[in-house]
Amino acid sequence: SQDFKSESLNCFSVIKAVWDVLDYRGSNDSGLLELSKTFRACKTVRFPSSLSNWLWTAFTYTAMVDYPTPANFMMNLPAYPVKEMCKIIDSFPVGADVVEKAFTAASLYYNYTGDQKCFEMEGGDDPHGLSGWGWQACTEMVMPMTVSNESMFPPSGFSYEEKSEGCFASYEVRPRMNWITTEYGGHKIDKVLKRFGSNIIFSNGMRDPWSRGGVLKNISSSIIALVTEKGKHEVAENMQGPKYSELTNA
Repeated sequence: SQDFKSESLNCFSVIKAVWDVLDYRGSNDSGLLELSKTFRACKTVRFPSSLSNWLWTAFTYTAMVDYPTPANFMMNLPAYPVKEMCKIIDSFPVGADVVEKAFTAASLYYNYTGDQKCFEMEGGDDPHGLSGWGWQACTEMVMPMTVSNESMFPPSGFSYEEKSEGCFASYEVRPRMNWITTEYGGHKIDKVLKRFGSNIIFSNGMRDPWSRGGVLKNISSSIIALVTEKGKHEVAENMQGPKYSELTNA
């Protein structure tokens, strides 16, 4: 949210407003049909949440990989893709449809090369290959994230029960909620590491959303936080998925 707001308050406000509009228009079959046309869906979507998830993925991952040069870590994107998304939104005339604005901006993420004739909104393959990360987040890396009212995304809490049911539905496993903090500490990580750790560098770029869970201050003379104000998410080209880079960034 901060990445988008820093580029354009109007851009932030449009994204913040689109979720309720999607839910309202997608509350009946005729609305879903019209939204499917707007989103150039390959098939008529069955749930408005499918469209919300499509937008959510585009905005969150673009913020994560907001690199100063063209890159294809997640998808083919131009340099400074958050800035480019906000330029798209801000170029619309006053009074233009908020859904059209959000869709066109998100299309930069999915179709920067311009070769996609339609978009798979439901039941398609995961273009990012994150199934391994989903498994890890349901076993060892359970992270109780919440969304505040200040976010450009809909506010939400965290329920261990819902997380458990979701993991069981996807992988037939129950998450070990306390494994990682039991194994590594974390509730008072500065005190734990100062007593037991050494020779650790925590590297975080403040334009990377994952930095909010990172160590941003030095803990001791040999446990150092390297923080770059405009740094982005680390690219680990030889690693599968985001598991390695997110761990090293946190």
